[in-house]
Amino acid sequence: MRKLELHWQILIGMLLGIVFGFVMTYPDWGRDFVTDWITPFGTIFVNLLKLIAIPLILASLIKGISDLKDISKFRNIGLRTIVIYICTTVVAITVGLLLVNAIQPGEGISQDTIDKLTETYATDKGVTDKLEEASRQKESGPLQFLVDMVPENALNAMTDNSLMLQVIFFAIFLGISMLLIGEKDSKPLKAFFDSLNEVVLKMVDLIMLTAPYAVFALLAGVVVSSSDPELLLALLKYSGVVILGLLLMIVFYSIVVSTFTRYNPLTFLSKISPAQLLAFSTSSSAATLPVTMERVEEHIGVDKEVSSFVLPVGATINMDGTSLYQGVAAVFIAQALGFPLDLSGQLTIVLTALLASIGSAAVPGAGMVMLVIVLESINFPADKLAIGLALIFAVDRPLDMCRTVVNVTGDATVSMMVAKSVGKLGKPKVKNWDDHYEEVK
Repeated sequence: MRKLELHWQILIGMLLGIVFGFVMTYPDWGRDFVTDWITPFGTIFVNLLKLIAIPLILASLIKGISDLKDISKFRNIGLRTIVIYICTTVVAITVGLLLVNAIQPGEGISQDTIDKLTETYATDKGVTDKLEEASRQKESGPLQFLVDMVPENALNAMTDNSLMLQVIFFAIFLGISMLLIGEKDSKPLKAFFDSLNEVVLKMVDLIMLTAPYAVFALLAGVVVSSSDPELLLALLKYSGVVILGLLLMIVFYSIVVSTFTRYNPLTFLSKISPAQLLAFSTSSSAATLPVTMERVEEHIGVDKEVSSFVLPVGATINMDGTSLYQGVAAVFIAQALGFPLDLSGQLTIVLTALLASIGSAAVPGAGMVMLVIVLESINFPADKLAIGLALIFAVDRPLDMCRTVVNVTGDATVSMMVAKSVGKLGKPKVKNWDDHYEEVK
């Protein structure tokens, strides 16, 4: 019998995890059983992906730059990457604002629902933590994001996945310096990073063997820890607007891929589906990054010179799904609480969401911190910020899972566009975990 492809295995694991989670919410002991005995295996899987994220970025980016032989090529790749990411983010925010203004989900929220959501979540630690973090970010200067990109200790930056931009800066700096000293002197160091890159990619293959079981554990844990179903139902219209916008972004990416790269969009979505499914399960672009790189390089054919820069940068600054969600959420909160929002206010949302996405960490929950910054930019009353976050907090996790899928799909799309524009989109070269197994058997 033919073995199921990886994305089907992961999808089956997800569906079984959701069903199992719902079943285990009914017995009194069910939630504790899933939390204590099932969820840890999903956590281990995510930790493994995060474990190899920094080594992969470091090795892959240094290898990609050192292989260029010409700094001008890197400049071309870098400039095109940033410009395209900015354009797709503006498109995402615009789509979100058009939908939320057309459908107006906030107009249907009753005062009783607002009161219940406020009572349940306004003092929740998750909400208060987001407000405090947003306050810290707001107090920093306008160029703080540039300061934050440059590490004072490279080794310290490599110990924290939230400092991915610092690792990228160090890797680029090291790679360019290797080019400048000449091929002869840089050869030993290049050989080391080339070898490290191959080893880490093999680690990705091995970790992915457990992916179907891991997503079962992750989704079961999400379901048993979900909020009050009545509150989720009350926010169904708002959630529907966000999800519709995210689906439109997937359609937009498919059109872009078909138009600019002449690549079959259905084949594109099929090839990156394992990364999309993991993004949904983990809610983290950073955790999914090793898989995204493996799928784009080996299964689509994007050259490592391009993917090694575009994807790590995208996981950090490209938050299309999150930016769309912020546009919808900000207007939804304004509608529900009767806060007037004119055209200039919505244009401010576009600009602020764009700038906030650059410095946002690629981890679960970062979107709500960005949302606070967006709300403050339109002079939303400070005493109502907690109430505003409380309105959407109940559905933040499931929507976070959905928008991370869009973030990852956007990263893959831009990598293909950049690769095509510089002649680096070739034929896929798939590597399996057991390619060299016979040699060590």
